[in-house]
Amino acid sequence: MQLDLNLLAALDALLEEGSVAGAAARLHVTAPAMSRSLGRIRRTTGDQILVRTGRTMTPTPYAIAVREQVHELLHQVQGVLTPSRELDLATLNRTFTLRWHASLVALSGPALLAAVREEAPGVRLRFVAESSVDTPELRRGEVDLEANGNRPSAPDVRAENVGETPLVIVVRQGHPLTRGGTVTGQQYAAAEHVNVSRRGSLSNAVDDALAPLGLTRRVVATAPTEAAALEFARGSDLLLTLPEATTRSAVTELGLAVLPLPLELPAAPIYLSWHQRYDTDHAHAWLRSLARTALTVRGAS
Repeated sequence: MQLDLNLLAALDALLEEGSVAGAAARLHVTAPAMSRSLGRIRRTTGDQILVRTGRTMTPTPYAIAVREQVHELLHQVQGVLTPSRELDLATLNRTFTLRWHASLVALSGPALLAAVREEAPGVRLRFVAESSVDTPELRRGEVDLEANGNRPSAPDVRAENVGETPLVIVVRQGHPLTRGGTVTGQQYAAAEHVNVSRRGSLSNAVDDALAPLGLTRRVVATAPTEAAALEFARGSDLLLTLPEATTRSAVTELGLAVLPLPLELPAAPIYLSWHQRYDTDHAHAWLRSLARTALTVRGAS
């Protein structure tokens, strides 16, 4: 059955005004056009809707019975087709799921949560762990925001570079490389290393930078998280190469040392990603703005 939503608006106006002329004026159409709409409504419902009693029109029992329902239906349709452009943060009640790199959760998560709580106390944040494989949660709507060093390739996923941080070497206090001043590329390559890799990869962009110099390094272990890799470095002479911003708290808490990386490597980027379905979602845009600020302020060197 093909339904014309214009008939719903016409029926609502007819029931509210109680006359063809009044309904026509309300919807800014001509009286003949409204008469034609009334005729279509009568044929569709099988009811007269309005009947003449002297000089006035009287609603039928059916029209009286459905008046409130018609008005509410029209209001719901208008809400779907013309969503509100206003965002009331004080009453916003929503849960957002964020898949962020673990170091970014520790670094910027508390600042984001504090900003959210201050502006919209009814909003909750779910930080979930990254997967060891690429996952389509953004596209399926199961994750609202991702933040990590990877730029997504899917055309329907937005990605914004919100910051970057240089790479540095992390070693234990008292490591031999801390005694000789500047670390050379040869010293760096000759040492043994631990990598951070969710997939267990033994090589990354550092190895690509060493290759043109005729240097190779030996990665003897990988860890799925930075926290685990830091423990490897803390208890051995292994070198760990990390974005500088993620090492700030670890250096103090774990008693580690940071050394400059002796390679010309671009700074590690921080990408904020979301699915395009949320481009015009005002609540999502608000959260993106707060996340952008938290990641930029905390992530930049």
